[in-house]
Amino acid sequence: MTPRVLLPWSDLTVPDGLDTAVYDGTGTPPDLDGVEFYVLPYDSGPEPPKLIAKMPSLKAVQSLSAGVDNLLPLIPDGVTLTNGRGLHDLSVAEHTLALILAAQRDLPRWFRQQRTGSWDREHTRSLADERVLLVGYGSIGKAIERYLEAGEADVVRVASTAREGVHGIDELPELLPGASIVVLILPDTPATRGLISAPELAALEDGALVVNVGRGTAIDTAALTKEVADGRLRAALDVVDPEPLPADHPLWQLPGAIITPHVAGGSDSFHPRAKRLVEQQLARFARGEPLVNVVR
Repeated sequence: MTPRVLLPWSDLTVPDGLDTAVYDGTGTPPDLDGVEFYVLPYDSGPEPPKLIAKMPSLKAVQSLSAGVDNLLPLIPDGVTLTNGRGLHDLSVAEHTLALILAAQRDLPRWFRQQRTGSWDREHTRSLADERVLLVGYGSIGKAIERYLEAGEADVVRVASTAREGVHGIDELPELLPGASIVVLILPDTPATRGLISAPELAALEDGALVVNVGRGTAIDTAALTKEVADGRLRAALDVVDPEPLPADHPLWQLPGAIITPHVAGGSDSFHPRAKRLVEQQLARFARGEPLVNVVR
């Protein structure tokens, strides 16, 4: 029987010898019998992953997200799971820099003034010479670091475990008081949930900026909302907890908060990079070679 692959797009180069079907995450999926390789549609909600249980011939699942913690419980024994490591690095790094600069240079204020034709002027904060705590030093963290160093910020690297040039996450109590900007690029795991809560926020200096582009669960939302409402801290968030943030949540309206709806990884650069990765994986799968970005 010809191996079948289920793909999110029709504009992919597929090796000879593979039968293809396309499912973008909307509508009724095609016949799932015989599907051996499943590329999950990106950012399409909870339904596509549920199809994994309906594929008895499945051998490999390709996620286009870097974080796959939510998928691990759905992957049957003997099925390979690969992720989209590297696809979103520059997109997330660009968005992170945009959030930081928007907050530091008070862009929301100038946007409001533009609508009223006001020319009121005031000096703002900067990125240069600020001490930035980069919490989560994987491939995305390294991409963010390149932008921060170009802006002549003082970057302090933090990862789950310490290594040369990188602090361990257990050192946060000592590192937080000296940071003016904290950037979180963390997955959603038991170890990271609530990592930044009331005591950690209280340790930050007045006026510090908390940036989150990883997973919203890393921050205690209620504690952060209180600090921002009091005017002591600022926040620039692409992810929140809960997500989506309810329309009536006070964090939306606070002047010290900038919120974007989990879009950091969704720039124009994503599709061509994802397409190249999927085509590479399909070629490896057709030849019986090991896949790249294997999680398990």
